[in-house]
Amino acid sequence: MNKKFVNFVISKYLRFDKKHPFIYISFILAFLGILTGVATLIIAMGIMNGMDREFEKKLKVMNYPITVYSSLVNVDENTLTFLKKHFPNYKYSPYIETSAVIQSGNNLNGVLLYGVDFKKESKINYIFADAVKNIKKPGLFDTVLGERLFNSLGIAKNEKVIMIFSKLSPMGFGIAPLIKKVKVVSFFKSGLIAYDKGIAYMNIKGLKRILHQNYYSGIHIWTPNPFKDIEKIKKTVPPGVGVIGWWQQNGNFFAALKMEKRALFLVLMLIIIVASLNIISSLLMMIMSKRKEIALMMSLGASKKEIKAIFLKLGMIIGVLAIFTGSALGLLGIWILKNFDIIKLPADVYGVSRLPVELSVTDFVLINIGAFIIVLLSSIYPAIKAAKTDILETLRYE
Repeated sequence: MNKKFVNFVISKYLRFDKKHPFIYISFILAFLGILTGVATLIIAMGIMNGMDREFEKKLKVMNYPITVYSSLVNVDENTLTFLKKHFPNYKYSPYIETSAVIQSGNNLNGVLLYGVDFKKESKINYIFADAVKNIKKPGLFDTVLGERLFNSLGIAKNEKVIMIFSKLSPMGFGIAPLIKKVKVVSFFKSGLIAYDKGIAYMNIKGLKRILHQNYYSGIHIWTPNPFKDIEKIKKTVPPGVGVIGWWQQNGNFFAALKMEKRALFLVLMLIIIVASLNIISSLLMMIMSKRKEIALMMSLGASKKEIKAIFLKLGMIIGVLAIFTGSALGLLGIWILKNFDIIKLPADVYGVSRLPVELSVTDFVLINIGAFIIVLLSSIYPAIKAAKTDILETLRYE
């Protein structure tokens, strides 16, 4: 194949033709359509990934990478010692879980209460750590609430509130709920309303005394790689002890996010597919207008392979240039969204006030590969059609 000849013809056909301006307008529309599709897809995937990472970050902290919990067998201090012995590099925070009602004046609010060691919990929960950073020595019944709950109670820090527990205690000839005055020493802000309004923390020593409970509800564990480490822990812990990862606790939520991301990818890819139809129509119009030239080139010795290469490369030049430009504009858009507060979000709804954007290398590569394949397929049919030009039929009356 004569590459110089092919490239010469391509450069000639890329020039504007006053006799057939609609062909070049169609090429421009195809270029702009693919460019827009690629850029939009990159920005959309960046936003989707950013929101996913932000939700994952919140859920990771509040649900913890791995949790060992009491199932058929109670988790106690011996279990904690056993885990520390086998996995000394992990971080542990034992906890007691119970439900309670907080009363302040006429306000009653139900909460999920966790009894934790403040120091150990701070090592694996940065939101909690930020709330108690100024508390050097927590009191026996010191409590930390979520910001939304703290504000709804209308109290100040270090003020006492009544906490009513779900357990009952014997009293005279009957039973009565456990009631205890606790001191609210601080509040945390996770950015998720459900957590900020429905979760509270208390010193585990005080909660043990209130509930008369010597065993733990479970142990929160931080590991560098929870997806792999969970299997090691499952094989090591005694039978009857439950082990669960944060992703398993929110499986349906992340499955829905994944499906939404795939659906968005496919829908936006349709923009590129529609734009690529302009490449097909433009090339077919050019072939129809250049039939005599094609037949003449073939009669002078140009092979079908060279004719195919001319129109295939012509379509690919337009498509690849559009993909490259669209990728550049998409990355520029992501950089602008990352560095400038163009879009502000309601923090009480999304948990963040700034639009999170994070484009993964995998998504970027998939977008470009997908667009390239669409452009390639769009250029193949016109190229084959051009190579099938009938020389005798076309030049019969010339």
